[in-house]
Order: sequence, then C-alpha cells, then structure tokens
Amino acid sequence: MTTATRDLAGLTARIAEFAPGLRVETGPGATGPYAYDASNYRVPPRAVVFPRTADDVVAVLRACREAGVPVTARGGGTSMAGNAVGPGVVLDFSRYMNRILDIDVEARTARVEAGVVLDALRSATALHGLDFGPDPSSHSRCTLGGMIGNDACGNRSVRDGRTSGHVEALEILTADGVRAVADHRGLRPVDPGDAGAVARLESGLRRLVEQNLAPIRTELGRIPRQVSGYQLHHLLPENGFDLARALVGTEGTCAVVTAATVRLVATAQATTLLTLGYDDVVDAAEDVPEILRFSPSAVEGMDEAIVATMRARRGPGSVTGLPAGRAWLYVELEGDDQADVDARAAELLGVLTDLGRLTGGRVVQSPAERRSLWRVREDGAGLAARLVDGGESWPGWEDAAVAPEDLAAYLRGFRKLLASHHLTGVLYGHFGAGCVHVRIDFDMTTGTGREVMRRFLAEAAALVVEHGGTLSGEHGDGRARGELLEVMYSHRMIAAFAAFKRVFDPDGLLNPGVIVHPAPLDAALALRELPLVDTTFGFPHDADGFAGAVRRCVGVGRCRSDAGGVMCPSYRATGEENDSTRGRARMLQEMVRGETVRDGWRSTEVKDALDLCLSCKACSSDCPVGVDMATYKAEFLHQHYRGRLRPRSHYSLGWLPKTSALAGYAARPVNALLRGPLGRLLARLGGVTTERRIPAFASRRALRRTLRAAQPAGPAKAVLFVDSFTRAFRPRVVGAASRVLADAGIPCTPRDGLCCGLTWVSTGQLDTARKVMARTVAALDDGDDRPVVVAEPSCAAALKRDVPELLGTEAARRVADRVRTFTGALTDLAEPGWTPPPLPENVVLQTHCHEYATFKGRHPADLLRRLGVRGVDEAEGCCGLAGNFGFEAEHYDTSMAVADLALKPRLDHLDGRPVIADGFSCATQIDHLAGGRDIRALHLAELLDPAADQPGETT
Repeated sequence: MTTATRDLAGLTARIAEFAPGLRVETGPGATGPYAYDASNYRVPPRAVVFPRTADDVVAVLRACREAGVPVTARGGGTSMAGNAVGPGVVLDFSRYMNRILDIDVEARTARVEAGVVLDALRSATALHGLDFGPDPSSHSRCTLGGMIGNDACGNRSVRDGRTSGHVEALEILTADGVRAVADHRGLRPVDPGDAGAVARLESGLRRLVEQNLAPIRTELGRIPRQVSGYQLHHLLPENGFDLARALVGTEGTCAVVTAATVRLVATAQATTLLTLGYDDVVDAAEDVPEILRFSPSAVEGMDEAIVATMRARRGPGSVTGLPAGRAWLYVELEGDDQADVDARAAELLGVLTDLGRLTGGRVVQSPAERRSLWRVREDGAGLAARLVDGGESWPGWEDAAVAPEDLAAYLRGFRKLLASHHLTGVLYGHFGAGCVHVRIDFDMTTGTGREVMRRFLAEAAALVVEHGGTLSGEHGDGRARGELLEVMYSHRMIAAFAAFKRVFDPDGLLNPGVIVHPAPLDAALALRELPLVDTTFGFPHDADGFAGAVRRCVGVGRCRSDAGGVMCPSYRATGEENDSTRGRARMLQEMVRGETVRDGWRSTEVKDALDLCLSCKACSSDCPVGVDMATYKAEFLHQHYRGRLRPRSHYSLGWLPKTSALAGYAARPVNALLRGPLGRLLARLGGVTTERRIPAFASRRALRRTLRAAQPAGPAKAVLFVDSFTRAFRPRVVGAASRVLADAGIPCTPRDGLCCGLTWVSTGQLDTARKVMARTVAALDDGDDRPVVVAEPSCAAALKRDVPELLGTEAARRVADRVRTFTGALTDLAEPGWTPPPLPENVVLQTHCHEYATFKGRHPADLLRRLGVRGVDEAEGCCGLAGNFGFEAEHYDTSMAVADLALKPRLDHLDGRPVIADGFSCATQIDHLAGGRDIRALHLAELLDPAADQPGETT
C-alpha cells in the first residue's frame, strides 16, 4: 500500500468516525468527474463527500484539519474560472443539502441550503409573486452556494445587481469547525461554546479594516461589476460592517457556506423584449449608454458566431425574431403596465434608429419566441465553445468588466489585442453592466500555445485596468485570474486580502490556490497533447477523432437541469453527477488521458459510468456543444468487449432483428411459449427483466398481407422502409403509413428485408452493425433518389446518422440524405391542401428521443398543431424503455424512474385523450405503464389513417 493510499484510508476512517454513515467516495470512478468544472483546469480530488447536514460538514472539516487536507466546496460545478476544483476533499452540496428551509412572504426573504438550485428557489417563490433577482445563464443548474461563492449576477443585473446585494445572512463554518451566522451586524456563534472564538475572529476583522481604510475606500467598489478580490468595503464603518456581504464572492476560500437567507424581489407584471441588430459588437456597445436611460431590466449582447452555431445544431427555425445584422442586443423593459412598457419600447427603438447604428430592430411579442431567443443567449458559453466550423474556444479571459460608458472603447482595444496575438474571440455578455464574456481559441496543448495565452492574459489585464475595469465581473478570479490580481490592486490591498483569509483560515486549507497565494494561471490545465485513438466510428466532426469528440464537454452542465429539452434522463432519475452527460464525458476524458484511469477501453470505472446511459441521443441536440453520448457509449462497448464474452442481453436483445424474423414464421406457438414459465426462464437466461411482458411477435403471414395491400396503385414517389421493429411487432403500421402517405400525395413502395443495424450499435457490436448497414446501403443506393420514409423513428435516426458515421462512404451519405421520418415526409412532401380525417382536439404525445435529436424542426407536435390538434400535451423527455435498456434486468428500476418523470403522470391523467407514440419502445413502455387499463399508444399513421381497421393487419 502506497503512502498516499494509507493517508486516504486514514482520512476516510476519521471522517467515518466523526460522522458515521456519511457518504464518502474515492477512486477514479467516483472522483474523476469532480476533477473538472466548466473551466480550463483539471485538479483530481482525493475524495468527494456528500454532506446531508451542517454537522456532516463540521465532521469533514475536523478530519481534514487533523490530516492537513484541503477542502473545496462545490455546488453545480459550473464555475468557469476553476473555483470548484481542488486537490483534497470536494464537498458536493448539490446532492443532498438542497432544501428550501423557509419562505417568508411578508418579509420577502427565503432561507435555503447551499445546494439549492436557483430555478428550484424561483419556482417556489413564483407561487407568491416573488423571485430571486440575480439570474445567471446557468440558472437551471447553478446553486445558491455557488452564486454566493462567486457573487453571481446574470442577465438582469442592470436591474438586480449582484448576489451580494440580495444576501441577508450566511450560515458559515470556519476551517476549524466554528459555526456562526454572518450578517449586517457582524458575526454571532451558533454554539454558545464558540462565542470566544467568534469574538476573536470579529475583533481581528475590525482591526484589519482599521489598518487598511485608505486602500479599501479607494480601490474597492469602484464599478458595479467589480467582483475581483475580496469585497472588504462592506466592512467599512460607513457600510455597517456587513460581514455577510463581505464573504460573498470569496469563492470558498474563507469559510464554508451551508445555508443563506436571501432577499426576494417582486415579479414584474409587464415585460417587453426588443431585439436590435448591428453590423458590429462595438456599434452595439456604443448604444448602451443611451439604452440605459430607459431603465431596462436587461441589456445583453452577442455576435453572429453564437447564432450560427445554434441554427446549425438545432435547425434554422431554432432562432427566430432577430433582425438583420452580425451582432445583436436584447433589451428587456419591465413595469407594472403593459401599455406603458410597450410605449417605452417604441420610444427607445425610435431613439436608437435616429442614432443611425442599427441595422434593424423589432419588438418581440410572442412569449414562445422570447423563450427561444433567451435560450440562445443562455447557451452562449456552450455554443461559443464548439462553433459551427468545428473550431474550439476556451475561457480564461471570459469575464472582464468596465463601466458601461467605457465598454465600446474597451472592446476596440480588446479586439486589437486579440489580433496582435493572432487569436479569435467569440463575444457575448451583459453589455448593460459593461461585462463582456468571450471565449478565445487558445492553444493549451503545446508549450508555445500556453506561452501565448500567458502573455495575452497579462496584457488583457493591463488593458482592462487601463479602462478602469475589473478582471472578473461575475465568475470570480479562481485559478484563471488570481495570479493577475497584482495587476489590478496595490501590494497593500493584496496583503489585506491575505490577512482577511488568514483570520478565517490560518492554515490555508479552504480552496487553496484561489485569490490568495494563487496557483499559476497555466498550472493544472486540462488540455494537453494526446495520441489519436483508433475507433470504429469515424467521428467526422471532430479533428482529433474520439479524443476530440469527448473533449466537446466543457462542463457547462446543462445536462444537470430539467429546464426544457430532453437530456439527461438518467441524471434526472438519480441526481448523481456520474449519471449526467457531463459526468460520463469527464470519465471518458480521464480514460483518454490515461492517468487516473489507466486501463483504457477495459476500464470498469468507465463502463460503470456509462451503464445508466439510455443512449437516447438527446444530448447530441440539447447539449450546447453537441456531446453525443450514445455514440461514445456504443464505441466504448465495442472496444471494451472486443474478443470477450458479452453481457447476455447483448445477445438476446442485440440480435433481435435476426431472432424476431425467425419467430415470425411460428408466431403463435412462440408467443404462447414466451407467456408461460418457460418464457420467464428464457428471459432470465437472456438477461431480460421478468417484470415486463415480452411483446407479441407478428406472423409472417400478416406481414405479407400488409405488404401486398400497401403496394401503390400507380407510380411511387417514395420508398417506405419496413424496419425490423415494425416488421416483427406491428406490421399494421406499414398499412396505415402507406395509406396516409398515399392520401397526402406521397404514394410509397414498401421495402422489406432490410435493417438499419440499430440494436447492434446500441449494444456496441459495431462489426456486425457495419455488415448489416453495408447490405442495407447497397440495396438502397441503387440509383434511386426517392425519399426513404421510415415509420420507426429510432431506425430513421440510425440510417440518418449512425450509418454514414460508421461506414463513412459516399453511398452511405447518399442514403442518409434521402431518409425521412413519417412526420418529416408529411411535413416536407405532402401535397398543398392535404387534409387528414377529423382529428381529436387534444392528444398526449410521446416524441421518440432519437427523432427529437436527429430530425430538427420535424417533430410530431408541430405537425399535429398544423393539422388542427389544439392541445398537444407532450411528455417531454425519454419514455424510459429506450430500446434494449429498459428490457435489461439490471436497468428496469431506472427505466421506470425515468418514466415517472413525464410520461406516467400524463397517462395517469389522460381524461380520454388518445396517446400518440411513433417509437416502438415508447409504445411498449406505455403498454406496460397502462397496467391493465384500456390505454394503447397509436402511431401517428394510425391516428391519420383514412381507412383504419383494415383486415389482414393483426399480429
């Protein structure tokens, strides 16, 4: 046993002694994802602890103090400056200490634990017409503790300022375990036995302020967004010695915050959004002072690269409502009366038009359009990280701020500085507050590139100080800017910062390397030169292949939220970081690095991290940088089990297209056998759960009758691909689809006997998948350029994406270009004026995740609304079955937990509405959830069928 192993064992033993039952995780499989946040840094911790109470935190601090081990507090892990990674013990507050303890409506305050996600607080306070003012773009996953740590602001900081302005009291722990409450009256102990220690601490702070009155008064609090350093001006006599506000923004370096009392604001009654177009971001910045005269709640800016990337990732229709231009401002106005707000917006638009810098402007009336536009801005960090041209950009200088009236001049100088270093930056940010976010194409993999980055950052610091600004406007200094604080502050101020930390943390155990005695800004960088990894998938969109693909994850953590979109179902079900898209991507990055995860493709830690991934592909669409975990998992499983015995379900479910074809020749006796005791035994032997009924196989006779009936009367305009699931389990869909398509003016020729290879892909049997796909491509690429319509969304997605990426041939790409889902065919190819049979007014819809992710702008919900269905109640998110996943015995519970998130609640309150589910997995899960109730999912083709209940189409 090594010394490090013995030390870790001793530490965990002491923690267990002080807090029996406290969850402590060690080893690369548990700590790997916590080596990263959303910054450029990688610092592997020794252990991750998940406290449930403040007493648990006391126990950890006591054990770490005795062992001399550092402690880093962490919330959502979205820090962009390296504030939430550390070499010792990481405290994850988001997992359990995430309770809203009290909401006082009359006082307009809330008391919350540090791990409460901002959106959870906002949802709770909205019931009372209240809100928490600061709203960073990560509001769906950042925690209040994290916001307090870096004094977060957000899009509406023009109105609401910084988090420090909304904090009434903090419940803290010092490094030596003293519990106290900090507020505008100073510091008071929680335990009377700590009164002496608290008195000495407060006395030391008052003495520190008295000795540094001049630098505190002249160097701090100069501009609204001056977050860099410590906010000691809140301790000045004229500011009432407000210790709570002074501790906000200390990034966990002085005390551990376990809970907070925060002030709430009233929700605006009326809102209007203006979108303004410009030729250039500097032109936009020039207009900011004039805009501020109209008292906006938000003034946000971004350049064209972010918009182009969003449109490429989620479809052209994902960004609407922007006027012509190459840079834009969002200006939000609020008030008590809508007519008054609208009048102010019209007046502002007129004033700006007269100034002559606008290329266009409009008032956005539609709430849905506003939400879509705000999503573009909120996903800015991720969208800018991996642009439409494949270029990568990074934080490091993403957070500088100046006074708003100096913004245009600063941006001119900043762009000249970028050009002088041959760097490119993607600009966006809180222009109304003078805060500019930018991601830059630093090369951190080489020594030369790191030296260029270091020189640039030093010159950028000098530039922003020259303009009277601050290194950080909301993200904090962290590891990215701590070293540069000496450019901004005097030696005396730097010494005062160190003395402030020393009062709370004399041994320097809390988040070391940040702000005080900072680590070099180019130390512990995550990027380095890595060897190319030989893979079966081509990863054509990533310059470094698989290594570049998994590097797409930059830690913004959108997969940890449930604020719109479909990802990440397993994280939503378990709440575990390792079950998020980000956690899995970080484990794959660790595998590629080969340091903590040393056995590469054979790694059991990586296999375990990927185990609960449902391969839903939602991340490929919802993740701002386009992480495609389903593909990464398929590649890993292929490599992991190469030449080895596989899990039993890989054989029983992976080879389903072959076995189901055979079962169709004797469907009746096979179905009878599977419904009896022998069927349950076979299920167990095949690794299949016995909690589900195995779907009944359709007979080949029924399929043949359906195919004969589906032949078009005249020339066909498209090919109807009969996939393995439809062929084996619901051939009636072939008949319904052919009739609907013919009715819509798209007569199709059914094509049977082919397979997309999906089940072999999802189980990582890529050699077999390629053979199956190659045969299918050869059959379809026969000179025919007619659309290929696929009724099963998962098979359509496999033909569209997996086939060309796995085969990499021109023929595969030609076939992929022809593929349409049933919805897509009706959306794009139906004759003008086509109307379906009468439809119900309201339906419940389960959109297949693969269709959602792969066929952008061609979703069943949109089509149903266009066809006249007034109420489409979409169960947004995965059904939980997800192909083979929910049939595997070890995944049944997770499958049902995912179903509980959105689908099951809708089925429990159907009120007679029909249920639409094109995916066979979704329909099977709905049948299972029905539990004997008269609920059957219809394929969209069955809903639209002009001649339903045709003979000869039963199983």
